[in-house]
Amino acid sequence: MDDDFRGADDSFRAEVREWLHSALTGDFAAVRGLGGPGREHEAFPERLAWERHMAAAGWTCVGWPEEHGGRGASLAQQVVFHEEYARADAPARVNHIGEQLLGPTLIAFGTEAQRARFLPPIREVRELWCQGYSEPEAGSDLANVRTRARLHGGRWRVDGQKVWTSLAHESDWCFVLARTEEGSARHSGLSYLLVPLRQDGVTVRPLRQLTGTSEFNEVFFDGALADAAHVVGAPGDGWRIAMATLGFERGVSTLGQQVGFERELSRLTELAAGTGALDDPLLRERLARAWEGLELIRLGALRSLAGPEEGAAGPGASIGKLVWATWHRELGELAMAVRGAVGLVAPEGTPGGLDEWQRLFLFSRSDTIYAGSNEIQRNVIAERVLGLPKEPVGPKTPVSPKEPA
Repeated sequence: MDDDFRGADDSFRAEVREWLHSALTGDFAAVRGLGGPGREHEAFPERLAWERHMAAAGWTCVGWPEEHGGRGASLAQQVVFHEEYARADAPARVNHIGEQLLGPTLIAFGTEAQRARFLPPIREVRELWCQGYSEPEAGSDLANVRTRARLHGGRWRVDGQKVWTSLAHESDWCFVLARTEEGSARHSGLSYLLVPLRQDGVTVRPLRQLTGTSEFNEVFFDGALADAAHVVGAPGDGWRIAMATLGFERGVSTLGQQVGFERELSRLTELAAGTGALDDPLLRERLARAWEGLELIRLGALRSLAGPEEGAAGPGASIGKLVWATWHRELGELAMAVRGAVGLVAPEGTPGGLDEWQRLFLFSRSDTIYAGSNEIQRNVIAERVLGLPKEPVGPKTPVSPKEPA
């Protein structure tokens, strides 16, 4: 199976590789390797210009159907594109959320009017998107959403708060999961709304991270308005649409992410060889196990993508998320072990006061939290993959001996 993907459509691979080689020159040569998780602040305007250059050349949305402006690339070709993009050390994408999450969601569930309005600006990188799911009381427990929206005068009026909203400070729009049915609870009564961010009823507040950067945000909605027609699917059907979006999030683009992991592991191994850390048999074994784990992650991803519903990431994708997030966090820990005591002090003059290994160690802690925490992924695997019974809800624990249970 792996050989099939590596060798699939060699002419397409050559086309992608040749275009990237010729395009990442001149002014765009300076953006190589920039951006990505924990580093989204790097050269954002330049990366935006690069992505618009990609769009003009027809290299955005390669997996979208041709009738919606994409290339209609097969699953194997999409794998090739993401692998070659990562191997070219091209900059991290600024339009990932619009292209890889919302776009496929609108293609699958949107109306013709919604697709006509929103898909072209995504494809051309004229409008950027963020995802409004998590809340202070509804992070891992997403069904506990409290943000509310009510129809008034032909518009949705949205009130509430979202948190850990990646790139909201750079985005024009947000797809928001909100409670639209009075008295509803849990998965029912939720709707999937498309909300413009550049309006008086929206406040975006960056959250400073351990790395010193602020790509996550709090977003406050105080009477924010969205057009009545900008609900994806039927009102009240938001949970199903939101879960479909999460499936797209864990789709084929993760193969490119793994090429980035491979590059990090290779550089760390070179560092270990240069400093003599590779002479330590325990560190050498950990590096070997990291390589072995990465190979298993790739094979698992290919197996999931090439399953009965080709390219669709179902509950089994939770296995992949759990494995790669844990692997990447452990790679950050391994990097600190390879660095030794010197890793505790950042070199002078480094951006944000951290070198790449310290940033990897700190930011990879979040890998096991965002896009579904490890604990939630284990529950999904247990219930939806293994068919185990749901976790029982026990009686309320008394706060004091006098309080009844």
